[in-house]
Amino acid sequence: MRIENKLFNNTLYIAIYGELDEYTAVYTRNELDKLITQNEMKRVVVDLSELTFMDSTGVGIMIGRFKKLKAKNIPIFIANPSKTVDKIFTMTGLYEIMPKIG
Repeated sequence: MRIENKLFNNTLYIAIYGELDEYTAVYTRNELDKLITQNEMKRVVVDLSELTFMDSTGVGIMIGRFKKLKAKNIPIFIANPSKTVDKIFTMTGLYEIMPKIG
């Protein structure tokens, strides 16, 4: 699991690499929360092109970050989801609250 980020034009870009499951959940949650609280942004774009696996724990983490951002009126978007992750976002309806872009 690896998380990279950059802030550009009031957009926080986050890339998540590896697997998002119960074993990486605490690290992922903590890192994403740090990024959300330490940066001033108007939107968040999460690149999931290198996320190879996500289970229900990962779904919960994404929903939790959505709620934190929504409380600040900051939209979150999903970019380049891998085929596996795209299927999960589609089946769970996550794209309804975190639209897929690009």
